[in-house]
Order: sequence, then C-alpha cells, then structure tokens
Amino acid sequence: MKKASKPSPRRGMRPEYDFSHGVRGKYAARFRAGSNIVVLDPDVAAVFESPEQVNRALRALLAAVPSRRVRRAKRTG
Repeated sequence: MKKASKPSPRRGMRPEYDFSHGVRGKYAARFRAGSNIVVLDPDVAAVFESPEQVNRALRALLAAVPSRRVRRAKRTG
C-alpha cells in the first residue's frame, strides 16, 4: 500500500486559519507589563516548596544586602 502524502507547507494557509480580522500586537503591552518570569535551576527550586517561600527568601536577602537603590516593578491596572 502507498503511504498517504503529507500536505506540503508550500501550499499556503489552510482556509480554516483566517487571520484577516486579526489585530497585530493586541496583547503586547499586557505581556510586557506582566512578564516577569524567573526560572530557577533545578537544584535551587528543589529547596523551596512554594513561590511564597522563594519570595520570602529573596526579600530577606534584599534586606541583608545594602543597596543604593531598590527597583520596584510598576503596577498596572
């Protein structure tokens, strides 16, 4: 039996993918404002059981280290 051929990517967009009414960058500002993700290495993440514990440890570290200026995230909304 002959295998069914895969659709060629050169054929263009499928009809069900209609982006004619799409808005470019609709959520870009919201993403920029709220994308404050930090990925911990596995060995560090294994020490903490919750995000609250991570935040508590970081705040304690910030309080212990003298700093000239503390940057605070802007709050939106």
